[in-house]
Amino acid sequence: MTTQTETNDQFCINFCREKLTKEYFNKISACMKLLSDDDIWWRAHETNNSVGNLILHLTGNVRQWIVQYLGGNEFQRNRVKEFSERNKISGKELSVMLESALNDAGKVLEKFPLENLKKQYTIQNFTVTGLEAILHVTEHFSYHVGQIVYITKLRTGKDLQFYNL
Repeated sequence: MTTQTETNDQFCINFCREKLTKEYFNKISACMKLLSDDDIWWRAHETNNSVGNLILHLTGNVRQWIVQYLGGNEFQRNRVKEFSERNKISGKELSVMLESALNDAGKVLEKFPLENLKKQYTIQNFTVTGLEAILHVTEHFSYHVGQIVYITKLRTGKDLQFYNL
């Protein structure tokens, strides 16, 4: 018999999985279709992140926090390189990398044992529960999607019409 807590926990995992693999990825994909490779690697100042760097960073974050630590899969992250990369990796290649990471994360979350939501993990020197890790990745991803959308609007001057109310 499933308890209300288990139902709520599963709802939370499913909600986060859908946000990551569908809504957020679809917004980034829409942006990538509008941006040239030069736009993807544009930055207003050297201290800013480009869309390309943000996608590398999101890919690394999802792979480390969900695929590696929650899913138990091998992954070697180079977080510094995510931000220091200046070679213009194509938008197509970046999209494939991100989609692959999100698909792998989606598989982990789809089968994630509810009892592991309270289990403690040490990720990047933070001690978090499985639930905290999932929520961290989801909110972190959302934050950077907003930056990618904003940069896309700056570079294209277009209303992306994500919300037609």
